[in-house]
Formats: sequence, structure tokens, C-alpha cells
Amino acid sequence: MTAAPKKLLICNCNNSMTLDGGAVGEGLGLSGAVPIRQQLCRREVGDFTAALEQSDDIVVGCTQESAFFSELLESSGAASRVSFVNIRETAGWSREGASATPKIAALLALAGLPDPEPVTTVSYRSEGRLLIIGDAKSAVGWAERVREQLDVSVLVTDSPPGAELPVDRRYPIYSGRLASLTGWLGAFGARWEQANPIDFELCTRCNACITACPEQAIDFSYQIDLGKCRSHRACVKACGEVRAIDFDRIDRSRGEEFDLVLNLTAQRFFDVADVPQGYLEPGPDPFQQALAVTQLTHLVGEFEKPKFFAYNERICAHSRSGIEGCNQCVDVCSTGAIVPDGDRVRVEPHLCMGCGGCATVCPSGAMTYAYQRVADQGLRLKTLIQAYRNAGGRDACILFHNATEGRDLIAGLGRRGAGLPARVIPSETLHIAAIGIDLLLGAFALGASEVVV
Repeated sequence: MTAAPKKLLICNCNNSMTLDGGAVGEGLGLSGAVPIRQQLCRREVGDFTAALEQSDDIVVGCTQESAFFSELLESSGAASRVSFVNIRETAGWSREGASATPKIAALLALAGLPDPEPVTTVSYRSEGRLLIIGDAKSAVGWAERVREQLDVSVLVTDSPPGAELPVDRRYPIYSGRLASLTGWLGAFGARWEQANPIDFELCTRCNACITACPEQAIDFSYQIDLGKCRSHRACVKACGEVRAIDFDRIDRSRGEEFDLVLNLTAQRFFDVADVPQGYLEPGPDPFQQALAVTQLTHLVGEFEKPKFFAYNERICAHSRSGIEGCNQCVDVCSTGAIVPDGDRVRVEPHLCMGCGGCATVCPSGAMTYAYQRVADQGLRLKTLIQAYRNAGGRDACILFHNATEGRDLIAGLGRRGAGLPARVIPSETLHIAAIGIDLLLGAFALGASEVVV
């Protein structure tokens, strides 16, 4: 029998859904019907607060008011574990909502499963050292806005007419062409080539070069317009012992380490589908740039994520004795986290985003998905299909979807009234690339009649 949650609270959301408490109880293996509330978040909220005193494990069939219920939990001081299930948009709000009780029972049964075993984690540490890359106007403009929140540096790649540097040296400003950018949140390495004769790191902004230049090739951006310059070198003489101006500079290479990177140029510095965390390239739209800056200000501190993969190099088919055999995981990785390393491959866990594509295509089983484990996903499928059938459901269709666009699309269908068919049971996963032939065939073996990804 399917394990039922210790305390289950479901509500028909002011009679906007048809719920059969008896069928839900059968699906969950209970001895009787599950009570149906009408306004759990309003008139019957006392049932929730009473449940906090009665049970350590509560499942609420509502996500709309999860923030409200979480506030009640916090203010009560109870140690209860409360989870929330969306039975409204995924099931009850549908043209076939009156027939969706078996699916609702399946979704509630899933919430009653224990948490998967913890996996190894990967840590990040960011102190807010931000590099802004762009032309002098936009890059300096954003630096001025966030300099009190983040430890800002600017790499000026171009100086459009009218661009000016700040009067005070409030943060480092460099100039040049970015040669390489590597790393991830808290550990980016930037390398650039000093392109202009004036080196910002040495320049004191005394304006002597501006006054001395006969062609007016230097303005308050403190960069020489080489199209106007006629090689009088009066600027070099005016700069004197400061030596910030050098037309024959030999050592042009520069570099520094940063925690965060904001790229305001049109050039992409990571040739991968999914760029590293801590790196944003919003493009020229000021609104998108503002959103990116806001996101970066929240990436200061210590963070961790699951180590999504497990790799057994002893059975890896990548290479033997220098003879290349398989590059499946290298080719499919959307973050560039997997690279050849002699007869094996090497995976950088800080770059891995957990799509699971590497485990799906690996022919030898050397690369496996550690989070979410195939066994855990198999248990979820078994629980969904068993509860669905116990509640009277037939011809189950499992819909695998991701936790971002897929979840929003399903919710949108329900909100607009069409909803999913009653036999279509959504099963959320971190990334659909992790859905391999093992899970697809497993769903059929467990009793599903159709699978959709």
C-alpha cells in the first residue's frame, strides 16, 4: 500500500475544484475518506494551526498560499515539517477536473515520500569582487550605482564620445581587450591586453596630456584616439615621470581574480549553452542590465549545491592507451564542465549545473546521476502510478517536465481553465536531459500507458 502522509490538509479552493475525499483516501491507502476543506487559508485556517500541534509531518494541497502557511508555521514555533502540493493548476483546474481525483491522490502520495538521502555538496564563496566589462559610459555608470554594495572593478573596452572617468579614484579602472575569462562564482580569472597607450593603473588624471595634445586626441576618458593622433608625443613629454603613456609598451598582459562578472559588451566570453554562475551578460538593454545587477548583489556570501554526478573512471570508455573511443559526455555537456584528461575525462563540479545529460548518454555507466538518483526517481514513479491506480485511475500518462519553464507552462494551462487531461500526471525533475531510457522503460514496467517528456 502507498504510504500516506501523517497529516493531510486539502481544500477545494472555494468550491472551484471537484474533490472526492473517499477516492483520495483509497489512493493513499487510508481507512476512510480525507476531509475536504473549502477555505483552508481563510475561514478554516484554524485546522492548519491545530495540525501543527498534532503532527510533525503535514502535507497541504495548496501552493498558492504557501507563504501564508509558512508564516503561520514560523510564528507558532512548531517543529513540524510542512510540504505543499499544487493540486489546483496541475489537476483540479482543468476541463477534465471532475475526473482528476486519481491524479490528485497520486500527487499527494508523492508528497508523503521521505526526503532522498543527502549527497555530497559543492561550495562557493563570494566576497562581492565584481568586474564590469564594457564601454566607459555604461560600465562606469553601473559601477557608480553599485560601488557601495559590491567591491567593484571596471574593464573599459571602448571610450565613446563624451565618456568621462570619475574625478576620484574610488575603484580600480582598467582598459584593454579581454583575452580570456575562466572560472565560476567566487573564482573567476580574467586576463586582458592593455590596448591603449594610456594605462589607467598609472594615470593620475592630472589632465596634462589633454592640455598638451595638439590634435585633441585625448579627452576626459583618458584614452588616446589613435585615429586623430599624429605621433607628436607631446602627451608623453607632459606625462613625464608618471610614465602612464607608452606607445611602445612591450608587456601588455594584465590579469586579476574576481568573484562576479558583468559583461555589458556584445561579445560572449564563454562558448557554452549555460554560462557559469556569477557571470551575467544582459546585453545592451538597460532594463536587463538592471535586473542583472540586482541579481549580482545577492551573490555575496557562501553557497552550496549538490554534486550532481558520480564518475567511475575505471569503466570509462573515453580512451585506452591513447586511443580515443568515446566523447559522448564531453560533447553533450552544456556548461563545458567535462573535458578530456588523458585516457579519462575530468569533471569540474563547480561548473556542472546538474542537467544529467552526461549520465543519459554514457554507454558504460561510468557517469551516473547522483542527484536526483535514478532509484529515487523510480520510487517516485512507482508511488505516483500505484496511488493513481488505487484511486481508480486508468491509462496513466507520465509527463516529465523541468522545474522552471515546464512548471510555469503547466500552471498557466490550469490557470486559464484548459489544464492537463485527467490521466496526465506531471512528474517534476531538475532537468529533462536526465530522463534516460531506464526511467522511460521503467514507467511502462510500473504500469504507465504513455510517457511524455
